[in-house]
Amino acid sequence: MSKRPRDDGADCLGDRSDGSDGPPTWNRPSDSGSGRSGSAGASGSLLASVTVATVLRDPRVVIARRDVASLSREKTIVLALFIQLFVAAFSSFLVVGLTSLYDPGSVSAGEIVVGVSGDHADALVEAARDQEGIRAVDYESNQQARADYADGQVHAALLTTDSEGRITVEVLAPEENIRTTVIVTEVRDLLEAVERDERIARADDLDRQTVPAPAEVDASPYFGFTYTVLVPLLLFLPPFISGSIAVDAFTEELERGTLELLRVAPVTLVDIVDGKAMGMVAIAPIQAALWIALLGVNGIQVANPVPLLVLVTAFATVVVVLGLLLGLLAGRRRQAQLLYSVVVLLVFGTLVFLPEHPATTVAKLAVDSPTTVTYLHVAGYAAAAAGTYALARAVTRRTDPEGL
Repeated sequence: MSKRPRDDGADCLGDRSDGSDGPPTWNRPSDSGSGRSGSAGASGSLLASVTVATVLRDPRVVIARRDVASLSREKTIVLALFIQLFVAAFSSFLVVGLTSLYDPGSVSAGEIVVGVSGDHADALVEAARDQEGIRAVDYESNQQARADYADGQVHAALLTTDSEGRITVEVLAPEENIRTTVIVTEVRDLLEAVERDERIARADDLDRQTVPAPAEVDASPYFGFTYTVLVPLLLFLPPFISGSIAVDAFTEELERGTLELLRVAPVTLVDIVDGKAMGMVAIAPIQAALWIALLGVNGIQVANPVPLLVLVTAFATVVVVLGLLLGLLAGRRRQAQLLYSVVVLLVFGTLVFLPEHPATTVAKLAVDSPTTVTYLHVAGYAAAAAGTYALARAVTRRTDPEGL
């Protein structure tokens, strides 16, 4: 009988060491050979592919993928996402226009000229010298100031009189003018400066010592608007939209009768709720991460992205689970959406009693000035999300699918 040629490194079968005929012996592969490493690599790749395939075949993942894929057919949701995308992508341009609504005094509208007259005109003129964007013209009489205002020589007129030791100011300003808001804002700042100066000057006449006013900070209004309004808006919208989508996703299954088709498959009601929650919760931090990246492209740097995404995920979990529970209990889309809106507003409104409002937490993290309380709030929101999710699963287990 002829012997099979030996292939080193590829075959474990070898000849007898003594050269005699007989059954061949098994030779142990060397650790340095390629047989073991190749086998281990193949086994690792196979195990990874099997694991991914198993996860993708999980009923909850299948339901989540189906719900997320169906979002492209919802015109309202697509429009909401497009608006957020537009705001985040062009934030550096929009922030200038939006800041004019948030702080009209931030808009440069040229020099505002105001006419002042009366017993305390000097105080107004002195305060106007220290304020940019406004110039005060002193008039000898109130009538002359009124006349120049009526002729358009000045943008506004401030007529002062002394009333028992108090300064009374009558302001004449245009009622319907494109510059009215800016004029009124500048005049308001001027009067506040005069009031501050008078309080300091008369402090010695008071029976009690006054609390010193904090020093004025010359900060850009764009900075305040960006991190206290724009960033929280972009980060909180995705969770609330996800909750609204979750309500529709579950109640539509009930109204269309497709929930019965899902139950034909080997899935439980808990699996269905888990799958819908998984998909809706996942899209919120993905959106938030995209908005943060787009803000960075526009020169608006957002610090601490990981804690921010944890906070967004926690809020998304809470509102999505609440939406699914309300859909499960109400059974009808309209009633469930109404309940969802009311409950979310109430829950979010009660958060003002916390040491830090969620918007404040977002702002502190975004500007990289968090405190221990800030991180405790993030941890608390995560714990609340876990508790809400556990409660939802408990309620779902006790719900009879036949009664839906």
